[in-house]
Amino acid sequence: MRILNRRHFLATSLAAAPSDTVRIGIIGVGGRGNALMTQELTRVPNARLTHLCDVDQARLEKAQANAAKAGYGQVRGSADLRRVLEDRDVDAVLIATPDHWHAPAAILACAAGKDVYVEKPVSHNLREGRLLVEAARKYNRVVQAGMQSRSRPSTRKAVEIAQGKTLGRVLMAKAWNSQQRDDIGRKPDGPLPPGFDYDTWVGPAEMVPFNENRHHYKWHWNWNFGTGDMGNDGAHQIDIARWALGADMPKQVSGSGAKYYFDDDQQTPDTMNITFDYGGKGLIWEMRIWHDYGLEGIDNGVAVYGTDGFLHIGRWNRKWGHRLFDKAGKLVEEQQDGLPDTHMQNFIDCVRSRQRPNCDIEIGHISSAHCHLGNIVHRTGRNVRFNAANESIPNDTEANAMLRRKYRNHWAAPKGV
Repeated sequence: MRILNRRHFLATSLAAAPSDTVRIGIIGVGGRGNALMTQELTRVPNARLTHLCDVDQARLEKAQANAAKAGYGQVRGSADLRRVLEDRDVDAVLIATPDHWHAPAAILACAAGKDVYVEKPVSHNLREGRLLVEAARKYNRVVQAGMQSRSRPSTRKAVEIAQGKTLGRVLMAKAWNSQQRDDIGRKPDGPLPPGFDYDTWVGPAEMVPFNENRHHYKWHWNWNFGTGDMGNDGAHQIDIARWALGADMPKQVSGSGAKYYFDDDQQTPDTMNITFDYGGKGLIWEMRIWHDYGLEGIDNGVAVYGTDGFLHIGRWNRKWGHRLFDKAGKLVEEQQDGLPDTHMQNFIDCVRSRQRPNCDIEIGHISSAHCHLGNIVHRTGRNVRFNAANESIPNDTEANAMLRRKYRNHWAAPKGV
């Protein structure tokens, strides 16, 4: 295998970010990667797709066909992300892999002189998230976390209200995820699909036999590869809630999680109730993924509570917006718009300007860390205190160990874990 060297990193870095068009490679072209290509990038006039990368040959070929239909022409394809990172025709990469590849791939991209858009959660564990922040700063890279609400006009307006004087003293926020997920059943380990490079797909994670219930999308519910729905959808709502609160890392995390509904191969919980205490204010996370009714008419949303009123932020009737209530609970304002987020445009603009994006990697890391801490409370069955200064859980060896993970001997395993 070819190894990317320091001279190449420097040359690539100096060649990055041309003044006009930003040349993009997408790593991971499944559901989310395809959406980034066909929906997000198509709205950005000063970006050009040049590379696609996926270890599933069938998906890669389908994505190349979709790229041609979307007007990108013949886009180069590869099963090895290193071939994308060493190519000087690539200025930035969009990472839409399974969770366990998010930080390792993004760290390699930063070191290769590429700017990065990485989907949420930005890491599979808290420690590698911090390593990604450090890599972004060390190599002076623009790294945007895929928490699109940071660039959604209606959400930005709602957060302005929450952080203003309208609600009085804001003391609490609630974030929730209420939706129907599938029962995946139970499947035995089985043969690999044709054209699928499973060794690379597993990457730096621990090697386990191939199983359809740890494969496309279903990896979300396996701890070796995913972070459950708290890290999947919950990262969005938790990010909005702590943004509205003006909160950073919590001091204490408490609560519980369980599998109450699904009797299948999912390892991650289907029900959670987690509280983050910041000292002077708090955030509650609720999750129920076994029904399709929401709270306050919003399936995945946020409520912000102050001494003089409260605010709902979310989507109903297919539009994003907010509802403002006074102290007596009377609805005093309701606003919605059909405007899309401008998250990808913000990223491309920042690649060109070298400014930090709306959801800089430090923001993404802190919100992702909440998901990891909530999962640790569930997995250990006990509350934890968190030391934000050194990002550790003191006086709990088992919980503290879960801030990291075991990596196999692999070229993408992050250093310093």
